Amino acid sequence: MGSGESRTTRTDIQGLRAIAVAMVVVYHLHHPLLPGGFVGVDVFFVISGFLITAHLLHRPPRRPVDLADFWGRRIRRLLPASLLVLALTLVAVRLIGPDTQWEPNADDARAAALYVVNWSLADRAVDYLASDNVPTAVQHFWSLSVEEQFYFGWPILIGLAFLASRRLRVRSVYVVGATLSTVVLASFLFSVERTMNDPAAAYFITPTRIWELGIGGLVAFVVSQRELPLRHPLVRAVGSWLGLAAMVATGFLYSGATPFPGYQAALPVLGTALVILCRPDADLPFSPGRLLALGPSRWLGDVSYSVYLWHWPLIVLAPSALGRDTRWFDLIGIAALTLLLAALSERYVERPFRSGSLGRYRRTTYAAGLAGMAVVVTMATVVIQSVQGEEADDRERLAEAIREGGSCFGAAALEPGADCEPVSYDELLPAPVLAAKDKSEAYKDVGGQQCWSFTPEFPDRPCTFGDPDGDVTIALVGNSHAGHWLPALQRVASNRGWRVDTYLASQCAFSAIAQNFQTDDYSQACLEWVERTAEQIAEAQPDLVVTSNRVSVRAAESSDLASSLPLYADGFRSVFDTLLAADVPVLVIRDTPATGMATPTCIADAGEDYAECDGTRADWLPADPSTDAVTAVGDPRLRLVDMTDHICDGEVCRVVNGGVITYFDASHLTATYAHTLGPYLAAPLERMLAQARGGTQARTPDQPSGEG
Repeated sequence: MGSGESRTTRTDIQGLRAIAVAMVVVYHLHHPLLPGGFVGVDVFFVISGFLITAHLLHRPPRRPVDLADFWGRRIRRLLPASLLVLALTLVAVRLIGPDTQWEPNADDARAAALYVVNWSLADRAVDYLASDNVPTAVQHFWSLSVEEQFYFGWPILIGLAFLASRRLRVRSVYVVGATLSTVVLASFLFSVERTMNDPAAAYFITPTRIWELGIGGLVAFVVSQRELPLRHPLVRAVGSWLGLAAMVATGFLYSGATPFPGYQAALPVLGTALVILCRPDADLPFSPGRLLALGPSRWLGDVSYSVYLWHWPLIVLAPSALGRDTRWFDLIGIAALTLLLAALSERYVERPFRSGSLGRYRRTTYAAGLAGMAVVVTMATVVIQSVQGEEADDRERLAEAIREGGSCFGAAALEPGADCEPVSYDELLPAPVLAAKDKSEAYKDVGGQQCWSFTPEFPDRPCTFGDPDGDVTIALVGNSHAGHWLPALQRVASNRGWRVDTYLASQCAFSAIAQNFQTDDYSQACLEWVERTAEQIAEAQPDLVVTSNRVSVRAAESSDLASSLPLYADGFRSVFDTLLAADVPVLVIRDTPATGMATPTCIADAGEDYAECDGTRADWLPADPSTDAVTAVGDPRLRLVDMTDHICDGEVCRVVNGGVITYFDASHLTATYAHTLGPYLAAPLERMLAQARGGTQARTPDQPSGEG
């Protein structure tokens, strides 16, 4: 990653860079080998903070022109290689990547070129449905965005601290030290709080990371007062080994399940700071200095920035280039190609701009930097607009197909006796690119408000669809696997003038138990939403409640998933009892099969061979404890409907049925396919309503039975 200037080259820092980038690359290539290898980024942060602050303390910015010169050096150091990688990655994705990935990669590339992609990723991190998305080839630029934002604000902060010391006639050492310490402490406390309460976004946002760079800055501040704070050779050697051990240990002890950054980041951060503070030179006896100064370590440290830039696009694009999943020898090849490209870009891109005559003048530097950013932003925008133009055409084709329907469109193709020809890839509806966005209207703002309750607080966000003055009200309640049934309900409701009220919570199943979220507060908020929503629905007295829930990705608190199923069943029974006590009938839709993959991307990768993405009921159909709750309650006002036969053909579950792509991600039905399921949901809905009214109603021909 980025680096700052220092007056002398320190072999220990080059060695630390080598360790940091090696940890990141190994983690990304095969994370089971080093489950906490992501902390290599934190090592980079400390190094960058140290070098940048050391430079700024040696040459404090006192005038605007000083800041301009500093930022100009950052532009020459960082932008040429990063913009080259972004541009070539955009071209590569467009040439060999599936079309479902063109727009997401272009979106991230545009944000990366402007060094704000970390905030974009933070926004997506709290979106449960984005968790199944294929990672883009440029999302690793999030850490570079954090650094660039640090490089923009940190020199201003130090410059203001020096200015304040002159105005107040106080020694600069006190003002600068107090200023940096205050920022580091504030950022650390914020990082701990956000990691506890909003860990998904906390990982990416700049305020939770500034303290890591700031720790490096404080080390530079200490060194500026005394070049070698720890002088005794034995103390320096022991401290260096301890710091190195803390860094490396976290690579093995931490994992993706570790709340991060928060206080957990202190171990690799302080370990790195300790090594830098101890300065393990190559001639320091019994220290790791000689290892860090070895030729291969120094070389890898020299090219570490380019290694970081190149490795991730190669990893992400390799399956598309190979036409299959990567194997162990492919990973070795990716590592070798990464080193080759890094060596070339360091020699022919980084070095000429960093220390050569290219871009030596300030105006030229800024003009070239802005032009390079504009080129990448323009390339990305062209890709986005071309994809969106094709989507507009696909939407028209899809709308026409929905109007026409037919006996071989969508779920109708699974009817017994249906004789439907396979549909070619080019005729699939929606097209894979559009299928990834083909979600129910619950994902749009309705009446100026969102329809989903989210972490961290799970506020009440009911929405109304259909006829708001309808004589029949259906309440759709549950998590996202209830939400994907909305188009089916809307189709039934629109033909009958019904009203549909939604009570939807992302990831929170409608079961009165503590579900295992990232924080205890999240779990408690989900439970409170379940209990509060059950009471609200009981009070609202809808004609019928329809619910469906996915529990296969979130265990009950303090349990694994298998042992959670009876607990979930008890929680479902609790909310069903609440509703039945208010004489509100409930129709439970059994949870749907899940592919476990980014389905539109798999289809796009496979092309005409998209059937390769199909699976079996045995593999795809999840356990659903709500079915046990229905049996346990044994009340005729509580019924179960199983729609699996209208999604899977015999023992095979297909990603395309009747020419319609079934899933928009790893488990959620596309709005189009859910729409085609409407007629099969109509009959059980009508029967439940007729029973609630104390009457009977015959099934009409357009209402095939799906009741179980």
